[in-house]
Amino acid sequence: MPTTPQSPNASALERTVVFGAQQTSSLPAFTVSTRLRGRHVLLDTDLSPDEISEVLDTATRIKRMWKSGQPHAYLAGKTLGMIFQHPSTRTRVSLEAGMAQLGGQAIFLGVNDLQMKRGETIADTAQILSRYVDAIVARVADHNDLVALAGSATIPVLNGLSDRCHPLQAYADLLTLQETFGELKGLKLAYLGDGNNMAVSLMLSCAVMGVNVSVASPKQYQPSDDVIHHAQWLAKAAGATVEVTDDPVEAVKGANAVYTDVHVSMGQLDGAARAVALAPYKVTASLMKEADDKAVFMHCLPMHRDEEVATEVADGPQSIIFDQAENRLHMHKALLLHTLC
Repeated sequence: MPTTPQSPNASALERTVVFGAQQTSSLPAFTVSTRLRGRHVLLDTDLSPDEISEVLDTATRIKRMWKSGQPHAYLAGKTLGMIFQHPSTRTRVSLEAGMAQLGGQAIFLGVNDLQMKRGETIADTAQILSRYVDAIVARVADHNDLVALAGSATIPVLNGLSDRCHPLQAYADLLTLQETFGELKGLKLAYLGDGNNMAVSLMLSCAVMGVNVSVASPKQYQPSDDVIHHAQWLAKAAGATVEVTDDPVEAVKGANAVYTDVHVSMGQLDGAARAVALAPYKVTASLMKEADDKAVFMHCLPMHRDEEVATEVADGPQSIIFDQAENRLHMHKALLLHTLC
């Protein structure tokens, strides 16, 4: 395209731009398995260990290309629909940027942008969007809405967060752990705080990949027994363990990574009670000393410094929170490549 204004006296040929039929530089060859093509990812366990490993490998390769400035517009012509019932920074921006870097585009659809607020059914919305876009990412208040969306869609639906779990974040965290320690199997991750959707996803995703998990929460805020038993079953099959306790010191002992989340999440009405009950689970410098000497601190963000984590830990040398945040971009691109290839 011209970068300077055209003269009004320019010839007709000089005033035209030709689209198409132009020689463009070819993209580097990039191979991925097609076994995830068209698949939904609603739960952490929707992917097998082998499939998670494949996506981790793809994310690593895509990140390497991105860092070196290599073009990787492998999804040219593809469109991602993004249904968001909650605000978002990392999930929204990493998906929109990721689709752009892959050569496609993303359409953000907030709660006020769809007819669902005026009574259109989830099933109708799913069928309509399936005829317009190539995949859907949904961030929903009720996981059942996500299930209903996937049930009527004819395109891949990915869970951008629900009240039940947050698999896209957990998969990105696996990528960060793998980068940091070289391999996943045999590591220990300690999670402190509310046994929320993030805790659930970490338990399931880490367990299936052979990472030992220790969760410390007050008894009234621990994950459900069903989730605990499922995670323990997955861990046993992978040669790992999952433990749940109300003792934060015991949970952190020997951990390679110490992880926490906000003590009061969006939409929770018992915020004051949670804040009091979870105060002893704040990640402090003294608590980090109970972990392995080379332990790292992790947080899915957004963060409330000096509530769930001390500022000196959040911003200290053990913190890898911004590596985590960056890896959302690379993991999302990898999942989009696999489900849309």
